[in-house]
Amino acid sequence: MNTISGYLRQAGTAARFLLLATIVLGLLYPLAVFGAGQLVAPFQANGSIVKDSAGQPAASALIVQAAADSSGTQSPQWFHARPSAVNWDPASSSASNLGPNDPKLLDAVNSNRAAIAAEEGASPSDVPADALTASGSGLDPHISKAYADLQVQRVAKAHGLEANDVQTLVDQQTSSGLEAFLSQPSVNVTLLNLDVARLAANP
Repeated sequence: MNTISGYLRQAGTAARFLLLATIVLGLLYPLAVFGAGQLVAPFQANGSIVKDSAGQPAASALIVQAAADSSGTQSPQWFHARPSAVNWDPASSSASNLGPNDPKLLDAVNSNRAAIAAEEGASPSDVPADALTASGSGLDPHISKAYADLQVQRVAKAHGLEANDVQTLVDQQTSSGLEAFLSQPSVNVTLLNLDVARLAANP
């Protein structure tokens, strides 16, 4: 009987601890983290959702929204993102997994350089490195300031806008301060294209 009662006491203690842990770790802690996120950084906590000119959710600032067809060709009306091994499909995320000594990588870089130079009317030597290779996720919305500057004339012409006005949008979307200090100045293509859409709708 003593053995059975001892087992029952241990089982009762374990059950009480399980209930307490479930309440604290499964309910109170997640609610506290959720509340802190909503209080301190609501934009980031809710997926960094950005809205269009009509005030409707348009995209996440964390994921590139590339205007591309099924073949991977990006529309000339918009600023282009980096190449993507997953064709900018937000349901997927992957790098090309091509090593630096893989001939396929060199072929892709040379092909991208020639295509971008032709599309932008620039010298192949002016095409920045980030325009030639895919990011690790294939969904990175950021490009270098140099790559964004290279695309200004094409985008402005496609929308019938002044190049100076489009360049101003690029400059406004260029990261600065601590963010730029920790990496390098970059431009979020998703946010930039939303700015272009607003400007084109209200020139």
